[in-house]
Amino acid sequence: MARQNTAVKKPVPKPALSKARLAKVFGAVNVGSFRISAMIMGETETGDLVVLGSGHRASNGVKRGYVTDMKAATYAIRDAVERAEKNAGTNVQSVWIACAGAGLKSTTTTVEIDIGGRRIEEDDIELLLLEARDRIHPDGRSVLHAIPAHYTLDGAHGVANPRGLHAERLGVDIHVMLADGAPVRNLMEAVQNAHLDVEAVVAAPLASGYACLTEEERDLGVALVEIGSDVTSVSVFAAGMLLGLRSIPLGSGDITDAVASAFGIRRFQAERLKCVSGSAIASPSDHREMIPVHGPGDNEAATGANARGADDKNRIARAELISVITQSQSILMGEIGKALKELGFAGVRGGQVVLTGGGAELAGLAEFAQSALAMPVRLGQAPTLTGMPEAHATPGFSGLAGLCLYAAVDPIDIRAVGTRYSETLDFGGSVNLFAGLSRLWRALKENF
Repeated sequence: MARQNTAVKKPVPKPALSKARLAKVFGAVNVGSFRISAMIMGETETGDLVVLGSGHRASNGVKRGYVTDMKAATYAIRDAVERAEKNAGTNVQSVWIACAGAGLKSTTTTVEIDIGGRRIEEDDIELLLLEARDRIHPDGRSVLHAIPAHYTLDGAHGVANPRGLHAERLGVDIHVMLADGAPVRNLMEAVQNAHLDVEAVVAAPLASGYACLTEEERDLGVALVEIGSDVTSVSVFAAGMLLGLRSIPLGSGDITDAVASAFGIRRFQAERLKCVSGSAIASPSDHREMIPVHGPGDNEAATGANARGADDKNRIARAELISVITQSQSILMGEIGKALKELGFAGVRGGQVVLTGGGAELAGLAEFAQSALAMPVRLGQAPTLTGMPEAHATPGFSGLAGLCLYAAVDPIDIRAVGTRYSETLDFGGSVNLFAGLSRLWRALKENF
């Protein structure tokens, strides 16, 4: 039976940490195109969460959310995990991994059965979930998630646990996340080649939602925009579910490339200029401020000649840098606006937009996006967790923290319900059958 309590568990205060004993430890790996990051989190016997260690490194072998070089990706994953293990002082044998590419698609399936006005029993809920499971039609794709969002009684929504209540008809809304099979298998293989077992593959927008969105926002309706290096994911949540998403093959890396091209400089120089001196909002003083292209310790042979349009000290006007950035951001915001419109989140149906991901850390971006999208915009990042390094408490690491929070909640997939599951074809999203069944048994003991 699926657990319906998806509230984020509270972090444990530091003074209590030394006295609290860990009941379990789990790891998470976020494989991005710009960086690969890993986190090891512990859960105490009282259910509180604490970050034991985290680490990251530059990404290799990954492009726009897809593994393009198995050997390079495997090495980078192993390196990131080893850094997290060193900081945590413990090792992990298995990890949860996030998937941002692979043609993610979110759908919702609604199923109802007759109850006849009697009291709802456990068998009725299992029968309903079995019926819902049989309604999943992946059409050759992998199912990453098939999770009950909430139940309905005679059409009334928002029922967390219908057991013991009376109704004529019992229904459930199932959130189903589909992905292309081959990219998911490549991602899993890269992790397994790094000598790690895969607990589960989690859609990156779903994981980020756990970190950045409140339960009320997910219920009332909110758009989450995660700006990565090569891919921007636009997802819409309502009624507690991820109702739809779009992937845009543009990201903060494209803005870096635009800066590098405009001034004829190296990518690493363009990235530094964008992060240190860049902004999405212009100011009157930008024309008077000259910023150096070369950074401290730059090797002149590696950086090449002076930047295009630079003065004799290889400095450029900050106004020119911001002009290039805002032009690129305008293109990205235009695509985001189109995606929101396609998802029905525009005009009178629009609402709060939350920006996250590494690309959301650009100065002034929330104000720029609010003007471009004509919607209220805020930055989203993970809640404060005990043991979280300050450098990782940023939008760029929200997906990693959200993956850990998702693992802590550990929602039960409806494909692990009922004895018939062992006779049913696995759609591709269930990584470990026995792990799924053990989680189901644990959920039954906890809730009933």
